[in-house]
Amino acid sequence: MAAFSAIPQIHSYSLAISGHSFRATVQTDKKAKWFLCRIEILIITVNNLHYEANVYIYQMKKVLLFFCFCVLAFSSFSQWYDPDKVNKKASALFNLAYTRAQNGEFDRAITLLNDAVKIDPRFVDAYLSLGGVHGEMKKYEDAVKDFEQAMQLDSVYSKYYLLPYSIDLAGAGRFDDALRSINRFLEIPDLNPRSRKSGEFRKKTFEFAVSMEKKSDKNYVFAPVNLGDSINTVNLEYFPALTIDGKKLFFTRRIGNNEDLYESTNENGVWRKAIPLPGNINTPNFNEGAEIISQDGKWLLFTGCNFPGGFGSCDLYISYLTRTGWSRPENLGRNVNSEYWESTPSLSPDKRDLYFSSNMPGGYGGKDIWVCHRDYNGNWSEPENLGPDINTAGDESTPFIHADNQTLYFNSTGHPGYSDEPDIFVSHKLPGGKWSTPQNLGYPVNTIDDEGSLFIAADGHTAFYSSDRADSKGGLDIYTFQLPQDVRPLQTLWVKGNVFDKKTNEGLPSAVILTDLKTGDTVSRIQTDEDGEFLVTLPVGKDYAFTVKRKGYLFFSANYDVSKTLPDETFTARIGLQPIEINASVILKNIFFDTRKTDLKPESVSDLNNVISLMNENPTMKVEIIGYTDSIGTVADNLKLSQGRAMSVVNFLISKGISRDRLKYTGKGKADPIADNSTEEGRALNRRTELKVIGK
Repeated sequence: MAAFSAIPQIHSYSLAISGHSFRATVQTDKKAKWFLCRIEILIITVNNLHYEANVYIYQMKKVLLFFCFCVLAFSSFSQWYDPDKVNKKASALFNLAYTRAQNGEFDRAITLLNDAVKIDPRFVDAYLSLGGVHGEMKKYEDAVKDFEQAMQLDSVYSKYYLLPYSIDLAGAGRFDDALRSINRFLEIPDLNPRSRKSGEFRKKTFEFAVSMEKKSDKNYVFAPVNLGDSINTVNLEYFPALTIDGKKLFFTRRIGNNEDLYESTNENGVWRKAIPLPGNINTPNFNEGAEIISQDGKWLLFTGCNFPGGFGSCDLYISYLTRTGWSRPENLGRNVNSEYWESTPSLSPDKRDLYFSSNMPGGYGGKDIWVCHRDYNGNWSEPENLGPDINTAGDESTPFIHADNQTLYFNSTGHPGYSDEPDIFVSHKLPGGKWSTPQNLGYPVNTIDDEGSLFIAADGHTAFYSSDRADSKGGLDIYTFQLPQDVRPLQTLWVKGNVFDKKTNEGLPSAVILTDLKTGDTVSRIQTDEDGEFLVTLPVGKDYAFTVKRKGYLFFSANYDVSKTLPDETFTARIGLQPIEINASVILKNIFFDTRKTDLKPESVSDLNNVISLMNENPTMKVEIIGYTDSIGTVADNLKLSQGRAMSVVNFLISKGISRDRLKYTGKGKADPIADNSTEEGRALNRRTELKVIGK
């Protein structure tokens, strides 16, 4: 049996119903409830016979539910409706509709069933079957009307269909009505235990849905847009992922039993025809899917199944973008992969954390979400379970860490939801690394169906997901929609830049560190490529210290006040690093003082720690701290102020263990301006603290 990156497998089950033996083959396809209704009729008319049925449906649990339901439909005949007295021509159309539906021709089956009820308007089974087919096509409103028509004709014969009727009501978002319907179903006295259990479970989910409706934004409009023919085909498309600039879309396409990776380029707002990834990723004999692209578009992590040399059925692999396409995939190794199933990777924006789903031992349920951390040498740590705040006794999968590096989306069957299918949840990283209690994204993002995976663009509100909605071009298609306000991540902007040697202009591989100025916490730490190029995201709404480091060079520091900056804005930075030599200097842009005061503000800690690290890495180096002011005030006052500020920096360094013999401070007041003092922007630049190398 083929292993897929994250697609339900094929199973077979044998069931005995009221003395009749059945065998059902369950497969991921679009045929389900209508056939089961047809099986019910065959049981009624052909007693004591063995019937072999191939039932195609997305989930095993639905099969069990509807088989149980079928048992009930012929247990009481006190109603007026008699299937044996249906008009023969109408019955013939009904049988033909069954054949059409079995071949996947749902539209044709519906036409034939409608023709049947035109001939015999009291053909209850035809209406019930219409409800089943419309439900499978996710045309829930039509399904509801069909069931209601059947119930109006004969409420006794149709009463056992209150269960699928309630499910279709929920599919249409009518949760209050669904709850009333399931309560009526549970009042039926002769329900068998399995049907009652199914009804009780649905009641619980409908009660949850009703409670969620009370909290929902009544003004939110859910309007998914199909990405169109360039992306979607009659095959299955799923797991969308975008580069940070939104110019490249990557996804998985399944043709038959083969999964491959595809990409499309956005040109002037239009997605170009998707093509298989160039290079050495896709193979003719193995499945590649469930991918994530790094924000800079240079790393692709994906799930490879049954690869030679793999550790389990599906492992995580990485490929790098080269001038000739994607490199041959590399297994992420024994620390990440196990002899079990690993899939659905998500890479943090700084490439330091790898989230994924696995059924390896040591978790809380079937599948859990785990994380591995990459050290400065490029090695991955052993997996850490995200713990009971995220993981449950159910299945958790398809994690997605947003560009803000703080908001995690995932799907789960274990947290309270709308059905037994996975719902999508969101959790936020708290101080200390814990995760907040997961929040269900609510209806209509979550429904009674399987919601799969979710990808949120850097803007924090544009979402992409795969769904087999009624307007899909064939099974799963990729859609985009606007995320509800209350479940959005932080909006982000991004900095794209290049680090180079100030003397030679050659690119320098370097560490780029992003720190929250208010808390002092490191938000991201990334490594540039060999040419010194980097891309880092900045969540909007905070102020950040931005530091670039490389051994043998003075560090670069800057600050970004993005608390009021519009999202989607892009900063471009070309950063020259000064080699450590006598008279080399750097402006400490993240040293802050209150107006006319010399006390260091807490936001200065980031740069002060950078100076401490620099001094410790170069134990013989001596530096001078120089303070400057703008031109406002007297010469004497400015000299005194600048000297006091420089001394405050030196005293802090001494308090942290740096020898006084290695430090000197000087105040130069308004001397040596680097900008025009006639503007506030210029004066702000002139108020600065500088570090100068005076000894090696």
